[in-house]
Amino acid sequence: MPKASVLIVGCGDVGSRLATQLLDQDWQVYGLRRSIDRLPTGVIGVEGDLFSEQCPTQWPTGQIDYVVYSAAATEHDEAGYQAAYVDGLKNTLSWLEQHGQRPKRLLFVSSSGVYAQKDGEWIDETSPALSTNYSGRIILDAERVALESGIAASAVRLTGIYGPGREWLLGQVRKGYRVAVEPPLYGNRIHADDAAGLLAFLLEADRQGKALDDCYIGVDNAPAPLAEVVDWLRERLGITEWAAEASVRRAGSKRCSNARAKALGWEPRYSNYREGYAAILGEQA
Repeated sequence: MPKASVLIVGCGDVGSRLATQLLDQDWQVYGLRRSIDRLPTGVIGVEGDLFSEQCPTQWPTGQIDYVVYSAAATEHDEAGYQAAYVDGLKNTLSWLEQHGQRPKRLLFVSSSGVYAQKDGEWIDETSPALSTNYSGRIILDAERVALESGIAASAVRLTGIYGPGREWLLGQVRKGYRVAVEPPLYGNRIHADDAAGLLAFLLEADRQGKALDDCYIGVDNAPAPLAEVVDWLRERLGITEWAAEASVRRAGSKRCSNARAKALGWEPRYSNYREGYAAILGEQA
């Protein structure tokens, strides 16, 4: 099979992990970001600004088989989300059209934040995505742009990404973070390597001619109550002092299912939070 090419737009943390995995599978990988000096070795850099309508001067001139849109908002307000997810995607589609490039598939990296469910329900790709927050609403708008682009597209709704460099919860636990136990506050997570791995799996599946759905949830095998995760981390870290507040609550509680991705043959490397955080803590030891 000839070498496939992919352009990763917004080639940051997850995008760079994806690039590394695809390079190992002998893909030709282009990575678009503002500063290309931080791209992994072997990635062909495309220095560009998604917020500008001006096509990057280093834009690839040959065929691009796949595009992964993995941008992240630099300003976490409504305008920032609009620029990163909707406007940036529209600019990317315009640049493809300008060069007469028609990829076989576009993967849009989305978020489970598009779901508004908050009572511990199980969620899959057929569940209503009715977020009322501007972030979820704008990301849904961007999904529609991708799905209506005329290019075969899939939205990949990633859940709480954690891993090296993404250790917010570990930091909170070290500070004595406390969580309400009842009712259970379910959280969903995926290790950054598995987030990239799912994207790589879907690209390779499409390349091999497998039929893909227009939406996948990226999550590990075992959503768990946040209190359980915090207790486990506290024990592993040897934390014996707690914050003065009786509990800390976060908005939202749902359990996301990865059954659709697994039915296609995907399996996360880190099946639950214990495996993922044990790997991180082992690296820190």
